[in-house]
Amino acid sequence: MVAQADDAVFRPVRTGNPFEETVERLLQAIKLGVVVPGDRLPSERDLAARLNVSRVTLREAIHALTEAGYVESRRGRYGGTFVNAQLPKPRRTPAKRLARELGDGLEDALVLRSALETGAAEAAAERALSEAEQEHLRRCLAETSGAKLSDYRRFDSRLHLAIAEVSGSPSLTSATADVRMRLNELLDAIPLLERNLRHSNEQHEAIVAAILAGDPPAARQAMQEHLSGTATLLRAFLA
Repeated sequence: MVAQADDAVFRPVRTGNPFEETVERLLQAIKLGVVVPGDRLPSERDLAARLNVSRVTLREAIHALTEAGYVESRRGRYGGTFVNAQLPKPRRTPAKRLARELGDGLEDALVLRSALETGAAEAAAERALSEAEQEHLRRCLAETSGAKLSDYRRFDSRLHLAIAEVSGSPSLTSATADVRMRLNELLDAIPLLERNLRHSNEQHEAIVAAILAGDPPAARQAMQEHLSGTATLLRAFLA
């Protein structure tokens, strides 16, 4: 796990609904690829402190995710809570039904995503990235390009989150994670088209290349073109 993404999703929950928000934070970490199948979650003590919830609440949330098939608990010296090797398949709610339920929320999320992620790409290109940050971007890009269809959304989410991470702004990383979760159910409701994925991968390469080259305008433009394509596809299937 990368520290900033880790911090972005395992941040303190708001008061009022600690159990529900703890479940949401843990699911966010899994669905956005911050923790991947086979990974061990942080220790119960550490996770409870970071989420600012009681260990009882955390255990209840982990139990709920265990029942849902996302994690498993192992005993012994090398025990802990691990992400299952085989994750549950995304719920396939009809796309148009989701669009009706969202109403104006779809356009709100798309506009917010565009503002956040184009800004993240530009900010990342403006920074002098460390070798570790550059390698992190390259690794996430390679994993997305080589992902199986069943895993593509998760690796795609992880790459976009990685771009926000290397912007240097933890707040931007958290906001990017939140808006991605708002859109993921919609993205899961539309088919994965081979031609579109090839094009997306080419666009990902252009975004990362511009960031690594230290070219903010090119990084922003490449990201804008990529997000516009995704938004156009969403609107077409949801119309």
